[in-house]
Amino acid sequence: MRYLYTLAMFLVTPLLVLRLLARGVRSRPYPRRWPERFGFFDAPGFSGSLWVHAVSVGEVNAAEPLIKALRQDYPDAPLVITTITPTGTARVHQLFGDSVFHVYLPYDLPFSVSRFLNRVRPRLALIVETEIWPNLYFACRRRGIPLMIVNARLSERSMRGYRPLRALARSALRCVHQIAAQSRTDAARYRLLGADPQKIVVTGNMKFDMPIPEGAVADGAVMRNHWGPRRPVWMAASTHEGEEQAVLEAHLQVLKRLPDALLLLAPRHPERFRLVENSVRSLGFTVATRSADGIPLPATQVFVIDAMGQLMPFFAAADVAFVGGSLVPIGGHNVLEPAALSVPVLVGPHTFNFEEITRSLIQQGGAECVRDSAELGPDVLQLLRDPARRERMGFAAQQVFERERGAVQRIMQLIDALLQE
Repeated sequence: MRYLYTLAMFLVTPLLVLRLLARGVRSRPYPRRWPERFGFFDAPGFSGSLWVHAVSVGEVNAAEPLIKALRQDYPDAPLVITTITPTGTARVHQLFGDSVFHVYLPYDLPFSVSRFLNRVRPRLALIVETEIWPNLYFACRRRGIPLMIVNARLSERSMRGYRPLRALARSALRCVHQIAAQSRTDAARYRLLGADPQKIVVTGNMKFDMPIPEGAVADGAVMRNHWGPRRPVWMAASTHEGEEQAVLEAHLQVLKRLPDALLLLAPRHPERFRLVENSVRSLGFTVATRSADGIPLPATQVFVIDAMGQLMPFFAAADVAFVGGSLVPIGGHNVLEPAALSVPVLVGPHTFNFEEITRSLIQQGGAECVRDSAELGPDVLQLLRDPARRERMGFAAQQVFERERGAVQRIMQLIDALLQE
């Protein structure tokens, strides 16, 4: 199976190059780093590194407290961070600058993987969430590099995707020393996929350990004072194509009853910032943007947050938060950022990427599910007009967040034991 898989990877390599070309159009610095996807980059000149792989922005954010714990407990060990997307790369540089060595993860081709491992020479590999690359996993086992999947999650959708390659996935997972699963459900799915049950530990979700950026609450309070502390404000975060229209229609409904209401709109992907801004203007809203105006003006009806990694102060300034990727079948995004700030959360029906967290928030009263786009406007309006209900939901959300903390400490104990071996 692995030989057939490798042959297939070689056959699709031309398509991978075309994909690189397409991404290069959207992200201008990306083409300069294409060779990294095939393992070509200048060796950093160290050995015994601790390597963390985080696919994109969400995984980098999840890994932030773990990376900081590694830096604190192993200050002399070089840290290598790999990503796959340009947005993930930008987030790594924003959080850690030059204190870590960043490189793009190579495609799962044997020679690319070998070149990568020869250059970074890790003593430990940590894969964040759900990334099963057979050639990479086998190469780590062959070289005696301990490999862990941390904050491991496996949705029902991902399970179905792996089904045709279940035998290959099972053999790859047998190369893993430890799987630190987010929940009992994730652990059960990894067992069904073929992982050794004795290597699976439920440690919780690292995203509950994410730090609230210093000054986020204070910056949110400053913005509230600027546009009016009593002004109704709601936020639509990490929205995708097909969701902004629903959000803007919902805001029109809100404005009919609350004419001074403000919408903070944060599209998920930077390449869509300008498109979303133009769409908002075409509908006749009074618009301001983060890049041009800094913060909303008192007359602003829709404020487009066209910047990465700056959502927390805006969550802190909002009365209600809708988290996107959930009205369309993307699977949802991180509901913990508003929950950590005691902000009531709304989500759509598609939350399979964060099913355990979202279910817990809904059950405890910190979040509500909007069944479809038609319900979004009425639900937002009801919350904006009911301060007591918002306070109850915000308190419940924050309690769930606090109760679930501690995953990073449990994962660090596993890492310590593995490195001591």
